[in-house]
Amino acid sequence: MALTVKIEKDFSLQEVSNVIRGALALDERIAQHKKSKYARICKNFETKYKMSSEIFMKQFDSGQLDDRDDFFDWYAAKKGFDTWIKKLDILSGIKI
Repeated sequence: MALTVKIEKDFSLQEVSNVIRGALALDERIAQHKKSKYARICKNFETKYKMSSEIFMKQFDSGQLDDRDDFFDWYAAKKGFDTWIKKLDILSGIKI
């Protein structure tokens, strides 16, 4: 897929490319940090409850688990982890 960038002011293509590259690099660093943060949270729950996050999600979604706060926190952390993984995948596919 191609993407068009419209430059509305008098900046060179090189200047605009450098700004976009910098913004993407920063976004990637933030995404890596967030992914690691949510991975650590999930790992702590996996250790505590002795099950993988994938199995937990299946059991949570099917209603097999109770309503303890930990499970809602784990669910949010796993969803956060999955979101940041997807964002990193998108960022890795951008070439300027």
